[in-house]
Amino acid sequence: MTDLRQGSDAMGVALITVNVEQVTVQRLTEIAAQMPWNLLQSDFDYYFSVDKRPYFTQKAIDAEACLAIVDFDKDPNLALETVAFLSGSFYHKIAIVALSSAVDPELVLESMRAGCNDFLGKPLDAAAFTDTLHRLNKLWSAIVMHPLDAGKIISFFGAKGGVGTTALAVHLASFLAKDFKKKVLLIDNHFQLGHVALYLALDGTHHTFRELVLSVNRLDSELLHGFVASYDDCTLDILSSPDVYGGEPKGDSEAVEQTVEFLSTQYDFVLLDCDANFEDTNLAIIEHSHSVYLVATPEIGAIRDLSRYVDGLIQNKQATDKLHVLINRYSSREAITTEQIEKAIRLPIARKISNDYLNLLNAINSGVPILSSVKSEFSKDMLRWATSLVGSKEVSTPTPAKKFFAFF
Repeated sequence: MTDLRQGSDAMGVALITVNVEQVTVQRLTEIAAQMPWNLLQSDFDYYFSVDKRPYFTQKAIDAEACLAIVDFDKDPNLALETVAFLSGSFYHKIAIVALSSAVDPELVLESMRAGCNDFLGKPLDAAAFTDTLHRLNKLWSAIVMHPLDAGKIISFFGAKGGVGTTALAVHLASFLAKDFKKKVLLIDNHFQLGHVALYLALDGTHHTFRELVLSVNRLDSELLHGFVASYDDCTLDILSSPDVYGGEPKGDSEAVEQTVEFLSTQYDFVLLDCDANFEDTNLAIIEHSHSVYLVATPEIGAIRDLSRYVDGLIQNKQATDKLHVLINRYSSREAITTEQIEKAIRLPIARKISNDYLNLLNAINSGVPILSSVKSEFSKDMLRWATSLVGSKEVSTPTPAKKFFAFF
């Protein structure tokens, strides 16, 4: 292993080459050495598999990021097996580049499916490889180095359908952006047919969170800008869910985790409206959230389901220190009291949002969220909520909302 030091503060990157010709290895190393990394270079002259495992030094294993270059010319099938092995060994901190003299579209597709992030032809195009390195450096600098000024990640889960989780997420995002001028990203993390884009009268067809997750290893600020849809003239961006029925899953948990971490470096607040399930991708979101809100309404079905979700999260030691129970459409005249709900779930209610169903329905249908200037208990509750997250009592005067209508 070659250790090329740039300085104690530089990010440690393990460069692994597999079955690459020595003259190309030398050129790859020379180019990579120009990056602001502590480079650890390892060269292997055989392909990897579960039956033929390589030896990695502890320094390579402990590196903050890993870049693997796999030559496909000697045996494409074994190269694909090597890519799968590396992906499973280093998880989300590895980027894999395929190298081949035959740029066959089918081979490119197979390599990407196996876990490759880029495909380079031979002889090596130094400029293309340099572009790949700069793109990775932007991504790793944002994710691996975990900047201290990363924004807050807030996730929402409804105890059952119809409790108003999406409406709350939309309005909280709107209040943070319009009243406090915070840069906010609202993500519709539903597998399909989410409503965030509809509630804001936006076309989210080409701005899905799922597609962004699939592009995580190319992700930087410029790419992100092409994915998000912006609402009105405020600082609110959205990523929608697919608006068609069916399709492939939205990505593995490692890719979702990496994407969310990057997004938190680009925004003051990242809000995720999630499916009511705790599969691996949602558990990754919960793990990286600063606050997790479980939303229910004061009716027996929602409270029963809320209790089960709370039990499941606590038993699996998930979100126990950041879990907040929120009761939506609350009224003091409800048959189920606050005390009864807290007894059923064995947790205190963190926040109650007043019932304003008719005005909310009108806001949803028009695509214009209720403003803080509207005199209602709902708007007061939302403003208090946003204020508690920002940690400030200073509220900006919102500009009048443009009128939009959703056509669907």
